[in-house]
Formats: sequence, structure tokens, C-alpha cells
Amino acid sequence: MKFTRALPAAAALAVAAAALPATAHEVVYKVFLNGANEAPPNASAGLGVAIITFDLDLFTMEVQATFAGLSGNVTASHIHCCTTAAGTGTAGVATVTPTFTGFPLGATFGSYDHVFDMTLASSYNPGFITANGGTVSTAFTAFLNGIDAGKAYLNIHSSFAPGGEIRGFLSPVPEPASYGLMGLGLLGLGAFRRRRNHA
Repeated sequence: MKFTRALPAAAALAVAAAALPATAHEVVYKVFLNGANEAPPNASAGLGVAIITFDLDLFTMEVQATFAGLSGNVTASHIHCCTTAAGTGTAGVATVTPTFTGFPLGATFGSYDHVFDMTLASSYNPGFITANGGTVSTAFTAFLNGIDAGKAYLNIHSSFAPGGEIRGFLSPVPEPASYGLMGLGLLGLGAFRRRRNHA
């Protein structure tokens, strides 16, 4: 029953992801998560949506996500980069390990909103920094280039599928877009959080 209650929030965030604006100083990506996108694909009924916003003035990355219906309990979530070919394959974890800071672990549904300071080494997997020039600056450049090339994916790992239960490749949100729909999506996300807190 928790899955059905989460669907309106997921639908609202999906609408917002398709319509989020990007200012001259922000780059926005959307991602739709499911088991069929995993490598190898799995039979999870879980679904998720996320919006990733980079502020290129502040060098931050905001991750907003909602997910529901997982077959197992969440064990970790992060962004992997960079695959050999766009939209397919696997890659190592690029962001903080073992999981996004504060991501809801041990659950089959939930929502998340966190801003990462991408000037800090702690926002990355140390191995990603080492493999991409050895500095936070070169890692950030490699990370954005990989995302722009369609070679980065957000993954939610669970007890059902330790290698990843649902995932999706990040894709850019085109401009122009409607601020009204963005508000609708975030309102839905907030409503889902309130319901979860009272459950």
C-alpha cells in the first residue's frame, strides 16, 4: 500500500523533471529509474525519478529523488561514471561512497534532497578523483563531461539486487521550461515526505 501512496509524488516529480528550467548558471538533468535499465536487467517493480542540478557558479550538485515499490531494502545510492558507451554498460562510482549523504537506507520507498559541495573531495569517490587527474577540479570536469556524453547513471542498490535494483542514465533537461510545473513536482515531493513521516 505504501507504493500506491508514493505514486502521485513520483508522477509529479516526473512531470517536473520534464519541465525544469536551467538558468545560465545551472545545468539540470533528469533520470527515470527502473529494473529494466539495470545491467543485467531485473524484474523489480520499483520505479524512481530524480533531478540533478549543477550550479556552475557555486560548484554544487543538488540531487532530488523519489522512489517506490522496491523489491528489497535500499543499501546504497550514488552516481556511476563513466561508461564506455552512452546509455549502456557499467562504470565505477563517481560520487560519495558508500552512499549519498543522508539517503534513506533500509526502505523500499522514500524521497531525497541534498546539495553537495563539489569543491570538496568528500563529495566524490576517492578512486574517481585518482582516475581523473588527481584533483577535485579535474574530477569535476570529467564528471560533467561524462554526464553530458550520456555516460553516467544514478543507481539505487538494495538487498534484492546488491549490484543495483533500479537505475537510469542522466539526460539533460532542455530549455525553455515552465516554473509552474517545477513547483508542482516539488509540491508532490513535499507531500510524499509528509505522508512518509506520519506513516
